[in-house]
This record gives sequence, C-alpha cells and structure tokens, in this order.
Amino acid sequence: MFKVGVGHSNDPNSLEAINETLEQCIRDLDGLVPQAGILFTAIDFDHALILQRIHETFPHIELIGGTTDGEVSSVLEFQQDSLTLMLFCSDEVEIRASVGKNISQNPVEISRQSIVTTKQQLTLPIKFCIALTESLTTSTVSVLQGIELGLGNIPIFGGATADQWQYQRTYQFYKTEVLSDAVVTLLFAGNITFSYGTASGWRPIGKRSNITKVDKNIIYEIDNKPALDFYHYYLNINEPDAVYPLAVFPPNETTFFLRGAIAYDKNIGSITMSGDLPPNSIVQITDTSIEDVIEASKTSFLKAKISYEGASPQAAIFFSCAWRRMILGTKANEEYKAIASLFPIFTSCGFYTYGEIAPLSANGKPFFHNTTFVTLLIGN
Repeated sequence: MFKVGVGHSNDPNSLEAINETLEQCIRDLDGLVPQAGILFTAIDFDHALILQRIHETFPHIELIGGTTDGEVSSVLEFQQDSLTLMLFCSDEVEIRASVGKNISQNPVEISRQSIVTTKQQLTLPIKFCIALTESLTTSTVSVLQGIELGLGNIPIFGGATADQWQYQRTYQFYKTEVLSDAVVTLLFAGNITFSYGTASGWRPIGKRSNITKVDKNIIYEIDNKPALDFYHYYLNINEPDAVYPLAVFPPNETTFFLRGAIAYDKNIGSITMSGDLPPNSIVQITDTSIEDVIEASKTSFLKAKISYEGASPQAAIFFSCAWRRMILGTKANEEYKAIASLFPIFTSCGFYTYGEIAPLSANGKPFFHNTTFVTLLIGN
C-alpha cells in the first residue's frame, strides 16, 4: 500500500493556511497516518509555527521542506505567497529524513555524512533521494557531490530553496527546525516505483566551444578568449542575459544541462554562473520562446510518464526554475496547465527553485540544472 495526500492554501495567515492544508491532506489520506512529508512555502510565512502545527498533528512524521519562488499543486495549481504540503503513507516503503547543517563550512563532507547517518536507519534497498538545499551560502554542486558520495549510484531529485529574488536568506525545514545554510533530504527505500523527466525548452545555437579557463562557477575564457566575447560574438550583446543560458556538455556526456549567468566582470571579461561548471566542458549559447518554455513542462511530464514501469503513478513532484517563472511572467500557470491537459486527475505539488537537481541521463548521475523543468512520478 502506498497513498499520497496533498494540501495547498493561499491564506496569508500562517495558522489558517497550515490548518486548511492539513485538513485537505487528512481528507485525502482517509484515516491513514503519514510517515513522511514535504513542505513548500513562500518566504514570508511564520515557518516555525507551521512546522509546530504539523508536528502536533503528526508527531512522528519525517518532514523536510523549504522556501520557494512559487508553489504549485493539483489543489490550487500555480500560486505565489502560498504553502503546499505532500504526505506519504505506506506499509511497504521506508522513508527517512536527514539534515546537514552549516554546510558552507564543508559542503561535501557535511552532506555526505548526513546521508551516511540516515542510511543506517533503513533496512530496505534505497530507490531514490529527494534533496532540498541552501542556494545562497555555498556551492550547490558541492552539496550534491557530497550526497552522491554518501548514496552511491542512487538517483537524486530536488531543488535549491529560494526567497522570491530577494537574495538574502532561504530556509530549509527539518521536522520542527527552521534552518538556513543546510541541506535536507528524504530517502525512499523498498517497494516504490518512480520515473522522471527533464526538459527546458532552450535549444543550443551556434558552434560548440570549449571552456578553457574556469574556477568553480566563474568562467574566465571560452576558446582561449574572454568569456564575455563569446556572448558578444553570437548575440551582439555585451553582457549575459538570463534568456540566453549556456548549454553545458560535461566531459563524456552527450546531453547538456543549462547554466545561467548571475554577474560579470567587464574589465577581465569573466562571467559568474549560478553553479559550478566541470572543467573541460563544451558550451553553446541557447535560445527559446515562451511557447517552447511552456511546451517543455509537457515534455518533461511525458518523458516521466512513458518510462514509468508501474500501472499508474500515484503522485507527481515538480521542480521548476525561478528563471522560467520570471520569463513566463503572467503565463507561469500555463506550465502546470500544459501537464494537466495530458493527465487531468493526479495528485501533485512542487515549487519554483534557484536550481534543479536531476540525473542528466539514464546512468543516474545527478547534475545541478538551471531554467529546467523536472518531473518526478512515484507510486507502487
């Protein structure tokens, strides 16, 4: 047995919002007690009160969550300034939460150790991991590397927490704790089926070029020339634009992930990206349209649906990029509507992130993405 409940409220009062959300979840679960859950909330709620209210209702729940740039669910579709909660019940699946605190001090080791500690509590084979991580204080790529070291070859999905473009502080939730500079995860083990799909809508244009000088998330040279020259040559613009992220092909990969620029230095021609880049990667400029961005959410869902090996998924979790929401503007809700038109009755929730986590290809190795839509389907 595997059952999922979801609630969603846009009430601005924190207590009213979580009470409404819990009522919806309890109704969905029909008397079953959940063992785990994921909470996505806007930045301005009273998060401590919300977590305490969930704990009062379900004292033993394995709960994680984080703050967002927008929330989505099968209850209210796309919202901002709301909260949504997904709860999981099963007698065949083990689900355990983990936390790594103060990760900026040593992101790889702290993340790795948090996973190792939690793995010891599981008796069934781990199938996949959902990770929500700090996005402002440290390298998300390094955090992901630590999780991967702790897990081994296990797929990882998730996103970097957000604060509605304030770029001041994001929050991660672990049971009743409101944290910053942390990573929280849920490990799913046992009889559970899952599949995933990723798509962006951005397409590479122009010739492929080599990153010839890079330090973590700062590109200094492309094809032995200042990185800013690359943008100027292909787009006739003197500074990078979020509409034109780089398609990054890591060494030994035929598929690309996207990486957006967040700053630049005109004096030396360098570009600061929103995540680390593997040395010796190949890059291309990309382009898109509003229609292609919306269509990509449908593509992501269809990829996951086609590869799902169970009878029918019982829930979907979505991770979409805050840059996508910004570019879509008033059309942001059309991402969800595009999916609902394909599969109108399903339980789902998700959030707009400061970067998405998912495998790049079928080998299961996780990567940190930008401007991408990730669909995770689960059930048994």
